[in-house]
Amino acid sequence: LVVMLGAGVAERAGLFGTAMRAGVRDAPKALLTPIVALTAMIGNLAADAAYVVLIPLAGIIFHAAGRHPIAGIAAAFAGVSGGFSANLLPGQLDALLFGITEASVKTVFGTFTANIVGNWYFIAGMTFVFLPVIWFVTDRIIEPRLGAYNPAGAGTAIAAEDADRALTAPERKGLMRAGLAVLFVVGLWLWFTLGPGTPLINEDAPTEQAQLEPFYRSLVAGFFLLFVLAGWAYGRAAGTIRDHRDLVQMMAGAMGDLAYYLVLAFAAAHFVAMFAWSNLGLIIAVGGADFLGSTNLPSWALLAGIVLITALLNLFVGSASAKWALLAPVMVPMLMLLGISPEMATAAYRVGDGATNIITPLMVYFPLILIFCQRWQKDFGLGSLAATMLPFSIGLLLSGLAMTIGWVALDLPLGPGASVGFTLPPTAAP
Repeated sequence: LVVMLGAGVAERAGLFGTAMRAGVRDAPKALLTPIVALTAMIGNLAADAAYVVLIPLAGIIFHAAGRHPIAGIAAAFAGVSGGFSANLLPGQLDALLFGITEASVKTVFGTFTANIVGNWYFIAGMTFVFLPVIWFVTDRIIEPRLGAYNPAGAGTAIAAEDADRALTAPERKGLMRAGLAVLFVVGLWLWFTLGPGTPLINEDAPTEQAQLEPFYRSLVAGFFLLFVLAGWAYGRAAGTIRDHRDLVQMMAGAMGDLAYYLVLAFAAAHFVAMFAWSNLGLIIAVGGADFLGSTNLPSWALLAGIVLITALLNLFVGSASAKWALLAPVMVPMLMLLGISPEMATAAYRVGDGATNIITPLMVYFPLILIFCQRWQKDFGLGSLAATMLPFSIGLLLSGLAMTIGWVALDLPLGPGASVGFTLPPTAAP
């Protein structure tokens, strides 16, 4: 919730939308697709703004470059929604999912504190794995299939949009000040972390990971300050924030957006509590672990199964947090009993959750994307959109699956203080 408050300020101040416009509007034609795809994946930090600003803007920019506008919309949609978990920084989704992961572990093993940056390296890796996939599918498969764009088929007269306007001087000044605010927060945290006697290092702890525990716990506050100060700096320069009252209203608006999550968390908390009270989660986790252990399947095969099951379930249940609230109370403890960390279980879930977002009509933004496409081609229907996005979905699923298997095989860290494997302390055994 704390991270989301900060991100809400940055979004409502206009920082995210302006940054996305600045990132793709003047992109070189030869690099248009990868710049749109990368901006779309990073744009996940902006939540709804990525859908309502970047995706239609990508169509406009592709059209201006003499390319098919629906190809641009598809590339942006694949980045924003197909690469839903891919990003260079942890964001709101990390806070949501790891909150559910923490509650699920506690139902069986008791004390556990989730690490909000436990998937940082993994999601950054996903960004660079998915980028060439989206680039290849857009330029080599989708755009040749669409053919040359025929303006006569447009659904309505397409006028210049606010999304495509040039950045104003205050907006450019705001971006510069926001960048300075980000550097200030990063520098402040480095100062608090590096050197002897700094407050975010426990020098008396026995291991290096334990010494960094205060730093990990501080990252929630760090990301909150980063988003708030960057949003404030941008808003003051761009004129979207006049005083502290606007800041408070933006935070209140962010809490309004969280109403769905709070209701879901209320229901999920009861669901998880009933699992703990009835010991059903423990029984299923232990029974499932015994069965899977008897099959002698390697860790990578178990996690590949999690990816595929999640991708299939995502066709019918679109909400990432709702699915995880259903799966995590059994899946996470079961995998922990098999030596797989909660962070790795969460990472595998995220791979499957994003890949099929872009082909299911039950995805909440699917009708909106269809409307964006029909503005350029009036006979573009639901089946056309699903067929256009299917190669992206297959490519992202296969590449994400390969990345998950490779990550486990190489035993790479998932994030600061987060590993693939998990050793259950004797006192914590169920």
